[in-house]
Amino acid sequence: MSAHADQPAPSAPSPRRVSARVGGIAESATLAVDAKAKALKAAGRPVIGFGAGEPDFPTPDYIVEAAVAAARDAANHRYSPAGGLPVLKEAIAAKTLRDSGYEISPADVLVTNGGKQAVYEAFATLLDPGDEVLLPAPYWTTYPEAVQLAGGVPVEVFAGVEQGYRVTVEQLEAARTPRTKVLLFCSPSNPTGAVYTPEETAEIGRWALEHGIWVVTDEIYEHLTYDGAVATPVLRVVPELADTTVVLNGVAKTYAMTGWRVGWLVGPSDVVKAATNLQSHLTSNVANVSQRAAVAALTGDLSAVAAMREAFDRRRRTMVAMLGEIDGVRIPAPQGAFYAYPDVQGLLGRTFRGVTPTTSAELAALLLDQAEVAVVPGEAFGPSGYLRLSYALGDADLAEGVGRIQALLAEG
Repeated sequence: MSAHADQPAPSAPSPRRVSARVGGIAESATLAVDAKAKALKAAGRPVIGFGAGEPDFPTPDYIVEAAVAAARDAANHRYSPAGGLPVLKEAIAAKTLRDSGYEISPADVLVTNGGKQAVYEAFATLLDPGDEVLLPAPYWTTYPEAVQLAGGVPVEVFAGVEQGYRVTVEQLEAARTPRTKVLLFCSPSNPTGAVYTPEETAEIGRWALEHGIWVVTDEIYEHLTYDGAVATPVLRVVPELADTTVVLNGVAKTYAMTGWRVGWLVGPSDVVKAATNLQSHLTSNVANVSQRAAVAALTGDLSAVAAMREAFDRRRRTMVAMLGEIDGVRIPAPQGAFYAYPDVQGLLGRTFRGVTPTTSAELAALLLDQAEVAVVPGEAFGPSGYLRLSYALGDADLAEGVGRIQALLAEG
């Protein structure tokens, strides 16, 4: 008898319960911070949350009324085309001409379940495994996850406070390789609020055109700019890019419609057709009532948007002034969106109430624990050493929250 006969046979390896592809996705840091802040508040703690990129205003009444009427119309109780209601696609084309200054065909529009689905479908449609995407950093936390889920490789190109968080063509060229297929461009930027000048946008667009690189441009904050800054659509200044550019947008930020989940993707016909096929298997059509509300938003005037922008501008100036008073903080004034992105590297290594944070994640944890203020650490958007604070919340809460931050950090 073999000496090993009484030994159990080696067990087979346990099958993976969650796929590596999905298991490797990081949780949305911004939503996680917002959820934690709301949970603490529900538990009775006076937490002030600067985490979520969500306007505190209600959706304008005329949009809500359009949705109420749509809910009563039995036609909206049924399936509609996966690519979007024709009337909404026509409204998006008209809005693009009005706001961006160039013509598109309604046939080249795909209406998506919020901007995030547009981001995912753009990369899923464009990328093959190993394709590289140049990702200016700091970047929105969802971009690299969507790239990797599509099999692509995100390549960070970092621009710090000295550059106003805007990358240069020279930096992009240094990062370009034979595997580079796409450049992600976001102006006004989440998380920094940076806005590229028309000249910078044109230079980057011409560089992409010269090297045959696709551009995926996220323009969802186009109407939220300050101090004379203007959002410049890359296709307006480099129209020759039309055959290799995908434009992402939506109603969430401009019209205070984050919960309605309506975004869109505009691009070359073959790309939009392929992305529409993908969506037909993912989700089918966006909820018809939300689409009808989006039609009302896009075809109405922008007076409600102007009023919200005025409030954001006031809050922006208050936040920047108060953060700028903290020793160790550097903060360029954001010119767009509704975020401030202070450089807090000067605070790291200092001791506050017995705690010495060495990363921005540790600093954010300290602020939540000791000041009851929720912010998102820079690790969610690129390198450590930064914080993102949304100023899309009420004036009183904003002043109170930043005041708490000032008081705590003055102790170090």
